[in-house]
Amino acid sequence: MNAREKRGRRAKRESSTGKRVLIVLLVAVLLLGGLGAGVAVLWSSFGAQVSKAMGWEKNDYEGSGTGSAVVTIREGEIGSDIAASLAKQGVVKTSEAFYDLLLKQDPAVEFQVGSYQLKKQMSAKAALAALQDPKNQIKLTVTIPEGMAAGDALARISKVTGIPQADFDAAVKDPSKYGIPKAAPSIEGFLFPATYTFEPGDTAESIIKKMVERMGQALREHGVPEADELRVLTLASIVQREAGSNQADFPKIARVFQNRLDQGMKLQSDATVAYGTGNTHTVWTTEAERADASNKYNTYANPGLPIGPIGLPGDVAIAAAMKPAPGKWLYFVPINLETGETVFSETNEQHEAAVAKLGQWCEAHRAQGGKRCD
Repeated sequence: MNAREKRGRRAKRESSTGKRVLIVLLVAVLLLGGLGAGVAVLWSSFGAQVSKAMGWEKNDYEGSGTGSAVVTIREGEIGSDIAASLAKQGVVKTSEAFYDLLLKQDPAVEFQVGSYQLKKQMSAKAALAALQDPKNQIKLTVTIPEGMAAGDALARISKVTGIPQADFDAAVKDPSKYGIPKAAPSIEGFLFPATYTFEPGDTAESIIKKMVERMGQALREHGVPEADELRVLTLASIVQREAGSNQADFPKIARVFQNRLDQGMKLQSDATVAYGTGNTHTVWTTEAERADASNKYNTYANPGLPIGPIGLPGDVAIAAAMKPAPGKWLYFVPINLETGETVFSETNEQHEAAVAKLGQWCEAHRAQGGKRCD
């Protein structure tokens, strides 16, 4: 226990002793004076305090408790703060019971910041033991994979945390309040994909803020200029979705797209088209979808990058967008969707030959009942 709490405890004892003496003296005076009515009035006001001060009423519960209560220990809180929180939540009968027990611990107890699943009406001893048991700490852990769309990510977080989806929908209506460029059409791309542990008291806005700040940290680490964040995240998100799990190809795919941009060629990314149709779970598209110029994410029908990111890129994709591999490639196509083997080409003729190989692979794959090409 720190010095501040020890000093506070001494002052508390002195104050409690003084109050106890004063109350008892007042009661004695009234009794000796035969002022029965005065005693009744005094007792109605201070009876509970007198009983507690004199030890006539226990200030602690017995046993391990019943029901359920969640108590959060925050950064910077000391023993008296935790005791007050436990009493307020109905976990212990009085803060004094818990605090007195805490002061007797040797060595001093060190609490871990976080939220804990406890019970109501626990003895101070049971509550202290429960707070020291890691099994009682609530861990709302969510893993957001690289490439997942923001909407899918927030839906997953909603399911784990119990925060209504409507709260997340409302929280992302104005992305600029999180420091996201006003030119960005949505929150997409600005939430960093990672494993997060949230607290029961977190809100949709606090969660989004945390994920945006983590993406900001990643952008700084990769040396992305603030004015270039939207462009880099847009390109990185396309690389992430097109390359899948084959991270070794990320820089080469980034080079293909950058070469096409430099030469004024359309990117022709099926992943962008699919995203614009609302389908965030595939990179396969139809001829009609690729011809739809009204789809602002359609890089077959519209020049340049799409209007914004199409998913949540991770570190490798951001690094690739910032520093593509050297090369003259203008095309790429995977020829084995199970291994991720990809062919990079400089000419259309080379590319068509590679596409033919993909067709052969898909034909054999479907014959075996596979659905990777659907």
